[in-house]
Amino acid sequence: MIEIFKALGDENRLRILNILMGYELCVCELEVLLEMTQSNVSRHLGKLKSNGSITASKDAQWIHYKLSDIFVDENELLIRYLELNFNKNSLFENDLNRCIAYKNSNYDCQTIRSDKNLVLKFLKNAK
Repeated sequence: MIEIFKALGDENRLRILNILMGYELCVCELEVLLEMTQSNVSRHLGKLKSNGSITASKDAQWIHYKLSDIFVDENELLIRYLELNFNKNSLFENDLNRCIAYKNSNYDCQTIRSDKNLVLKFLKNAK
């Protein structure tokens, strides 16, 4: 339990969890959505994965991350608390809205790799 609360003590990891509560994404997608560097996103994902909050699955060259089913089952009240508070905070709402806009677009990991600036421009206009 201590490791979970240590992980939740970082705003960037909370931002990642907020998005992964509803979507399965790879590092490059999180990098663009949160406007963070790949190494920063990977470091935060590593901490969340090490405490069991998220899981990873490989699909070709991409690794997709999502909230761990076990974590959700064992922490139902915590998940509800986080969801309630994410909905009250504009930073988390903005992150989620950007993710929804991205998921409703025709963009994907391949687009991000070939023209990251195109996706970033789209997301800035989607705010």
